[in-house]
Amino acid sequence: MKKLVVLSGAGISAESGIKTFREMGGLWETYDVMEVASPQAWERDPELVLDFYNSRRKQLLECEPNKGHLGIAELEKYFNVEIVTQNVDDLHERAGSTKVLHLHGELKKVRSTYDPGLVYELDGWELKLGDKCELGYQLRPHIVWFGEDVPKIQDAIRIFEDADICAVIGTSLNVYPAARLLAYLPKGTPVYLIDPNETMIRQTDNVVFINEKAGTGVAKMKDLLLGKEN
Repeated sequence: MKKLVVLSGAGISAESGIKTFREMGGLWETYDVMEVASPQAWERDPELVLDFYNSRRKQLLECEPNKGHLGIAELEKYFNVEIVTQNVDDLHERAGSTKVLHLHGELKKVRSTYDPGLVYELDGWELKLGDKCELGYQLRPHIVWFGEDVPKIQDAIRIFEDADICAVIGTSLNVYPAARLLAYLPKGTPVYLIDPNETMIRQTDNVVFINEKAGTGVAKMKDLLLGKEN
């Protein structure tokens, strides 16, 4: 069974109603990202940071996976699908995908401010000042903030290094280090780039552009993939 590696970004979750930072009307127009998603913001005003992520978490509970998420999950019938996502929601998992690596953390999880290895599933949507880990330290969102290292990038690189096929869905390829992952694909790996917007990609050899939203684009990719397999 061939290995299909999927790199997904905010565009796929936007179709489920989740606000992105970069799109017109997105979160960057409402918030200064450094005021809610950076270590400095946490030090300066942790309550504001918690409120921001509580709102995102509450919104996520009202959202459902869309056809894009469901279509990717269905591809597990035909391929060994591994997803590397820049998204912090759990919509891939709720759609049925079984191998999902979250580069930038997970919205429904929290972790200790003392020991990053102490990660917990949050019961409900609200994290408050005074909520502490088992060692007595404040809990924070389990999110990779701007200016922080991306601890799972090496795991993601290993996933890309032995891909047979790659799909890039709903990401501008402007966020690093995730945007560099395509450089680790074996030479000649076919890449399916699904996005209604123009996406900058240096290497266009072996790239199939599908200028659609994820919901329809994944279905088109499936037809192309299965047509080639049969």
